[in-house]
Amino acid sequence: MQSLNEEILQTVIKPRPQESFKGTFGKILLVGGNHQFGGAIIMAATAAVYAGTGLVTVACDPLNATALHTQLPEAMVIDFKNQEKLAQMASQVNTVVIGPGLGEEAESLAVLKTVFANTIDDQVVVIDGSAITLLAKEKLSLPAGKLVFTPHQMEWQRLSGIKIADQTPEANKSAQEKLNGIVLVKKHHTEIYTPDGDWKLPIGSAAQAVGGMGDTLAGMIGGFTAQFRKNTIQATLAATYAHSAIADEIAINQYVVLPHQISHALPGFMKKVANSNKDHQIGFMN
Repeated sequence: MQSLNEEILQTVIKPRPQESFKGTFGKILLVGGNHQFGGAIIMAATAAVYAGTGLVTVACDPLNATALHTQLPEAMVIDFKNQEKLAQMASQVNTVVIGPGLGEEAESLAVLKTVFANTIDDQVVVIDGSAITLLAKEKLSLPAGKLVFTPHQMEWQRLSGIKIADQTPEANKSAQEKLNGIVLVKKHHTEIYTPDGDWKLPIGSAAQAVGGMGDTLAGMIGGFTAQFRKNTIQATLAATYAHSAIADEIAINQYVVLPHQISHALPGFMKKVANSNKDHQIGFMN
């Protein structure tokens, strides 16, 4: 297993071409945020917007629309109970992120089934949180698309059948190969399993043990894969590294890191990377 380092950032994050428009930087649909967990989808969408995705649409319970637009006027919103609109949007974007705050109710399952039935092969589909739990519990067929799974260790146990104590790199790799996608097993020193190799994240700290941290990571992965579309694996690795690199910088002066702080720091961090030389040490506060 390779150690992931900051070189992945320069590989992926480049200066933006001046001759460009919103569509140049991708379209994303984030699905989640039921009546109880609206904050999760707002944090995920915030990460996608601040990552630089050209057009961001959120499908959530309409109860969350006002809060979403108050905090994030850049995002569009649709009612995830509108099956026709949801199906249409799911097939028209570069990346779909499903799971943050989705919940595990009958309504949540209906939303998940609609999205899974309408993705296409060329898309990236990031499957997070309760979408992973529902996928495992209901034994659903996997959707079309380039799949990225972002489970924490208990969610990975549900999906893979591997108990946390037995989640060795060898066992995890075998399960990832059966899923035919990218798998991030989130923990201290997150492990990323891909068809092209496996990596361990050497950075990150307990300051990130805050609700919403995973939602923000899912939104960042969604934003990077929608925007940097040439290589899904590299975009996923870069988002994962950037997430913890920014958190480590913030944690120098804070006991805990709030997820939205990572998103708000992201544009400045990405600008530093885009302007940096390969041999230059990156620190967005430097």
